[in-house]
Amino acid sequence: MRDLSAEVALSPAFHDCDPMQVVWHGHYFKYLEIARCALLQRFGYDYPQMQASGYLWPVVDARIKYIRPLRYAQPLKVVARVAEWENRLRIEYEVTDADTGQVLTRAHTIQVAVDAASGEMLYLCPPVLWEKLGVERP
Repeated sequence: MRDLSAEVALSPAFHDCDPMQVVWHGHYFKYLEIARCALLQRFGYDYPQMQASGYLWPVVDARIKYIRPLRYAQPLKVVARVAEWENRLRIEYEVTDADTGQVLTRAHTIQVAVDAASGEMLYLCPPVLWEKLGVERP
């Protein structure tokens, strides 16, 4: 099966942390977005290409499991992987400590295709997604 993942390295900035030098929970989504964009760029279907293809892809669901805190300047690895692409785009994430490999956070987001012209949500992903990912049509 084709590798449908991308990995980014990052380190939390001081301004992302609370007074205890722990990353504020809302900033985790920013790190997921960085990984999601890297993943979509890998397949040549980042947000500008999505819009140019006639589709918008809003996030309609986001879930996160905080396992261990992220800390100021901690070297992190964030992996984003396409898990579903038939009726919706589900991306799963894993944040690990880059030095130890310890899992710190798991999450997923769900995006749906919306026809940019009509504003109608599609109940089947458009073929352009499958072509970009290099997967078979359902």
